Amino acid sequence: MHTIGPHTSIGGGLHLALARADEFGANALGMFTKNQRQWKAKPLTDEEITLFVETCASLHFSNDQILVHDSYLINLANPDAQKRKQSLEAFIDELRRVEQLGLKLLNFHPGSHLAQIDAKEGLLLVAQSLDIALSETESAIAVVENTAGQGSNLGSSFEELAYLYENCQSKNRIGFCIDTCHAHAGGYDLSSVEKFEKTIDRFDHLIGLDKLMGMHLNDAKAPAASHLDRHESLGAGTIGWATFEHIATDPRFENIPLVLETIDSEKWKDEVAHLRWGKR
Repeated sequence: MHTIGPHTSIGGGLHLALARADEFGANALGMFTKNQRQWKAKPLTDEEITLFVETCASLHFSNDQILVHDSYLINLANPDAQKRKQSLEAFIDELRRVEQLGLKLLNFHPGSHLAQIDAKEGLLLVAQSLDIALSETESAIAVVENTAGQGSNLGSSFEELAYLYENCQSKNRIGFCIDTCHAHAGGYDLSSVEKFEKTIDRFDHLIGLDKLMGMHLNDAKAPAASHLDRHESLGAGTIGWATFEHIATDPRFENIPLVLETIDSEKWKDEVAHLRWGKR
């Protein structure tokens, strides 16, 4: 079964992200567990955790269907040791919050070397940080998301992602999320099923589809290889509906969260219906 849904707001309570996803006809979702633009957050209370777990059960969301995203502030590749330590501590807290909620997938961006070191040095810093974070937590999986390759951001190529993975010790708790807009902008043209298949074959060869733990389904405003991270509603960008319809019916992508981060929430219900049931 394909599990599909949008990244929904936690405004008013974490459990409301689940309720909002359900209203869109979703059977998967993306969410934060705290304000994504702040370093600190109040610890989760027993009441919050219980309400979230009970809502998951009542709406039939399992931990395989929820892809949590970490704070945008975190940069595990920061060459500044003190700033990297701040990011690492925040990342550990994010992993622990995922575990407290009974979830398992924490999606994150590899970070940026800030043009102060080369890409491989930056990726090694990320690998070292991941090993520390995973050693200090119990079960959550760190899910690395590819990027569009803007500026000094790491992880736009599958080769870089593979290098990061190879240098992690805790491989059993590392996974990957392919963002279609990021991949397209990063140089992997996804504007046809054939081109998508070429891309996914490359990922499989370098990393392995068994490590794919989720996808972000976003069309792209900019052309392939533009390195511009500009999401668009499905079918309204330079990727097009054919690729997304293919993903939503391909058995290789069953049972991982396929999360929409498209720009118009008023279209989410229709996008979910189109992908889940072929309704246009």
